[in-house]
Amino acid sequence: MTKQLNIGMIGYGFMARAHSNAWTNVSHFFDTGYRPVLKAVAARNVSKVRHFAEAWGYESQESDWRHMVERADIDAIDICVPNDLHAEIAIAAAQAGKMVLSEKPLARTEAEGKPMVDAVEKAGVANMVWYNYRRVPAVMLIKQMVESGRLGTIFHYRAKFLQDWTISPDVPQGGQATWRLDVDAAGSGVTGDLLAHCLDTAIWINGGISSLTAMTETFIKERKDAATGENKPVGIDDAAAVLTRFANGSLGTFESTRYARGHKAGYTLEINGEKGSLAWDLHDLNRVQFFDHSVAGAQRGWTNILVTDGDHPYLGKWWVPGLIIGYEHSFTHQVADFLDGVRTSKPAAPTFREALETNRVCDAILASGKSGQWVNL
Repeated sequence: MTKQLNIGMIGYGFMARAHSNAWTNVSHFFDTGYRPVLKAVAARNVSKVRHFAEAWGYESQESDWRHMVERADIDAIDICVPNDLHAEIAIAAAQAGKMVLSEKPLARTEAEGKPMVDAVEKAGVANMVWYNYRRVPAVMLIKQMVESGRLGTIFHYRAKFLQDWTISPDVPQGGQATWRLDVDAAGSGVTGDLLAHCLDTAIWINGGISSLTAMTETFIKERKDAATGENKPVGIDDAAAVLTRFANGSLGTFESTRYARGHKAGYTLEINGEKGSLAWDLHDLNRVQFFDHSVAGAQRGWTNILVTDGDHPYLGKWWVPGLIIGYEHSFTHQVADFLDGVRTSKPAAPTFREALETNRVCDAILASGKSGQWVNL
């Protein structure tokens, strides 16, 4: 029999919408043994949280997340708030015996994330961090192809994530819309926001990073505080360029910036091995580019794999071959994997402990950006 799982959402922004959509749709397409119910949503702004609850069908609202954590009718807490609030909420939720899901990154730093790991493991509650790009079918296919040996020995992993929304010096720091520019709320800039996605995917596909060196830059040194209107120093990184060595001997290059004019969400990755190469672009997210060196010379070249067939990851649950899916489906896939993990007692990745490794690498990038030195992990 399908069991009801009552969801408590904390936050009402972009990610809360993406997660709510996933909780709503998952049972229509995936048989996980659970039927999520949007039980309550919590946020400090009473009018906005009420509007969000009505729009998404949440049964109730709370103005204080602590009240929701204490409620006996809530099974899982979904954290969709700025990074500085993740730890307190997650620890309290775990201590209350709730399942805990947190938006990425897990925390602002590895040191802040470690007590979160300890809390969920001590409580024995299901936990997961929302690194949704793992659940794009084309990216999952790349992982499967690498694991099967299609590329042979891996030589290079490269990824970049480019945006342009902070180029204007008039963009403030802090507040609901621009908290990602406030170091106290975010912890870091592009490293924790954009590179974290690239790093999580890279570690998942290619294994751990053993050492790195990085350049970071803050192009606009002062911005207005969204609350006070006064100028104050900018503490986050606007751009980062990173060289890495992986434990398997391969080399990695990573770049992220919010100063690449013309790019809104330019996430790409490429992997080069002895037998071939694979590449993916978020702007064409249903397609994998594959170079197979074993093909005879006259026919050898880059080919396109349209990832829509029923035997491709997750696609057998959706439409017929040839019909594409979108960004929002990656969150539905993550919910499906989380619920299946609850059912089977095999945790869906990345757990808090696994996501802590990405925090560790992000910390090393920021440290190297300041020192100019290689950092061993």
